[in-house]
Formats: sequence, C-alpha cells, structure tokens
Amino acid sequence: MLILRLLLVLAALFIIFSGGAYMITRNRRYLNLAWQIVRFVIFMLLIFVVLFLLERYVLIGWRIFV
Repeated sequence: MLILRLLLVLAALFIIFSGGAYMITRNRRYLNLAWQIVRFVIFMLLIFVVLFLLERYVLIGWRIFV
C-alpha cells in the first residue's frame, strides 16, 4: 500500500507541475504529459485492483495460501 500511495502522490505532483508549466508557457506538450500520467496511473490502479481481487477471492477461495 505504501508504494501505491507514493505513486498517487508523485502522479498528483507531476500533474500539478505540468498544469502549472502549461499555464506559464501555453505549450500543449505539458497537457499531453499530464494526460499520459493520468492514463498511466489509471492503468496501474486497474492492475492493482485485479491483483487484489485475485489474491482476495480466487487464491483464498481455492485455499492455496491458507
């Protein structure tokens, strides 16, 4: 969970800094960078949720790690 929190904090900081850089320079590449970061974070969260559900219901349900 610590890694997930660190990922979310770093992503939020990068998005804020990218938004600030866009406001200062009006260069669209900073908005593209922010959008890529958002997509990456959503992808990582989906992977985390799938692994959590796999561990919680499938592996425990089959009594593999009991």
